[in-house]
Amino acid sequence: KYEDETATSEFSVPTAHDGEHDVPVAVYTPREHTSAALIYAHGGGVVTTSAADYRKWLGLLAVEVGVVVFNVDYRLAPETKCPNNVRDYYEAVKYIKNNAESFGVSPDKLIIAGDSGGGYICLGAMVLMAQNNQTDLVAMSLVGCPMVDDYCFSSPECMTKEERSQHKTLRKIWKLIAVDLKAQADDPLLFPGKASDELLAKFPPTIVRSMEFDQQLTETSRLAVRLRRAGRLLEFIVLPGVTHCADMMPNLECSRTSVATIRTSIQEYVL
Repeated sequence: KYEDETATSEFSVPTAHDGEHDVPVAVYTPREHTSAALIYAHGGGVVTTSAADYRKWLGLLAVEVGVVVFNVDYRLAPETKCPNNVRDYYEAVKYIKNNAESFGVSPDKLIIAGDSGGGYICLGAMVLMAQNNQTDLVAMSLVGCPMVDDYCFSSPECMTKEERSQHKTLRKIWKLIAVDLKAQADDPLLFPGKASDELLAKFPPTIVRSMEFDQQLTETSRLAVRLRRAGRLLEFIVLPGVTHCADMMPNLECSRTSVATIRTSIQEYVL
């Protein structure tokens, strides 16, 4: 249904930060939309899935929220390491900003978003924006169930049941993303949750979304607290009774709740 109600086009963004590489971007334009746009980084732990796997979810968002959606196919680890996968997405955001009017959207109403591993990519791009004093590059960020820091390397006894069940997998994933995990241990481009208070204060206004039984709830909650203290948190939303990224399954009630939340957030803070 939602694929039929959106026009799909593609373009690529030339980059040179890790060899010459064109980052593919798909564009989903609903028949009726506002001047706002969502620039999305897909999930998969930065090691699996592709932008195309999120076509249905993003088509639903495009139609139900009334925004043009840009789906960025950044490169994955272990072939592409931190920070170059983050930079793929960051360069795409800048390109869209500079060419927004040609896509029929406002350069002042861009929202960056990502879930799970894509949430990490989104946060990493926010770190780059802060480092480059580009707070106003986008109007808002929407990060969902993000991979935030190295909490999975801490003691499992202190974790929730869901965090314990996934901490070994997450450790493997971070090792694949990092060039040198030990050397990058305090680098906010690898672990955005370790960004300084000074950097956090330069983040774009941010909505953080999570699930009651999410495998990254503790690190997400801690980031939300720090963003609130830095004056950059708009909302911290936790969907009750569901697990990691369950809201991407349209047949579930939590998906309808999540879509309505995203629509309301964009209407309230961007439009």
